[in-house]
Amino acid sequence: MKKKKVCIITATRAEYGILKPLIRKLKSLSELETNLVVTGAHLMESQGYTCREIEQDGMEISARIPIHAEGNTSYDITRTQACALLEFGRYFQEEKPDLLVVLGDRTEILAFCTAATNEQIPIAHIHGGELTQGAVDDNIRHAVTKMSYLHFASAEEYRRRIIQMGEEPQRVFNVGALGVENILKEKLLSREELADQAGFPADQEYAVVTFHPVTLGPGEGESQVKELFWAMESRTDIFYLITKANADAGGEAINRFMEGEITKHSNMKLVASLGMKRYLSAVKYARFVLGNSSSGIIEVPAFGIPTVNIGDRQKGRIMAESIINCEPDRKAIQKAMAQAMDMKTGIYDNPYGDGTTSEQIARIIKDFLENEPINLKKTFYDIPWRSI
Repeated sequence: MKKKKVCIITATRAEYGILKPLIRKLKSLSELETNLVVTGAHLMESQGYTCREIEQDGMEISARIPIHAEGNTSYDITRTQACALLEFGRYFQEEKPDLLVVLGDRTEILAFCTAATNEQIPIAHIHGGELTQGAVDDNIRHAVTKMSYLHFASAEEYRRRIIQMGEEPQRVFNVGALGVENILKEKLLSREELADQAGFPADQEYAVVTFHPVTLGPGEGESQVKELFWAMESRTDIFYLITKANADAGGEAINRFMEGEITKHSNMKLVASLGMKRYLSAVKYARFVLGNSSSGIIEVPAFGIPTVNIGDRQKGRIMAESIINCEPDRKAIQKAMAQAMDMKTGIYDNPYGDGTTSEQIARIIKDFLENEPINLKKTFYDIPWRSI
């Protein structure tokens, strides 16, 4: 019997780090042919050309598909989506996978899924049902949910929300978050190894900083990152290990600002990418995590490390008690940082699963491809309701 073909796409360093245990699990199943396609920021030198990290992990890459247009404006993002639609339309027509696996809510994912829909390829979507009210991600995520056939939610509340959107319950699963699995199972570096590889003092308390554009507030990201740096400058007792912003609209402006600022401060280091292992190792020994990245909400609490979450980019997500939300102004950030420094570590529960996510997803995918007839003529599941 011909093997069912699964295509899994990664376009960014953060996404790949999350997907890695699932990629390995799917590739280990002899009953399936799993093709890893690398695209987007992975193939950009300005983003660290993180395709190299995938190769260093020993992952076999089935295809490299460049899609990024030059520039970082909203129109450039649209051009990238158009390129992705064309290139992946061609790829799907030639390869004809039996299932496409995507994660999250980035703008290019909408193009991947549109091309797959046009080729009648079923889609499995990871991390649907979530809310991030300060970013355009919500629109992308919910659109992808309606285009998808299998749904892998990271928490029960998110599973229920996907069903609320009309998806049939038997195709919606609460499997936890892959990022938590990475934390629980990945062999991490010692603090000394980390300091040596990342190039920062091994004996100083530090914070891991990641700040991304605020995609529903054009220009706000630049003003907010200035407030962040003003707040950071007030705490010279802390070393700041900073990762660059992603390739969303406005990311280049934030990165240019950070590149200029770190030259003025001996207690700051900026890197394009730490890679998954170094990033998680850095979080493990950090005093706190600072910024507006989803990792601060989903993965970091599994270490019991406080997160200072700035602004509303992650507003709407389920949050652990270790997360301190603050407004994007210097005084609020300073106050939140002081609170984080006073908090204990290692005592907080994480609501995002028990570390078995990849095993659950791989088993469900295998079962559906082998045993369940996939009918892309989806019906809309109506939840019984009563008038208020």
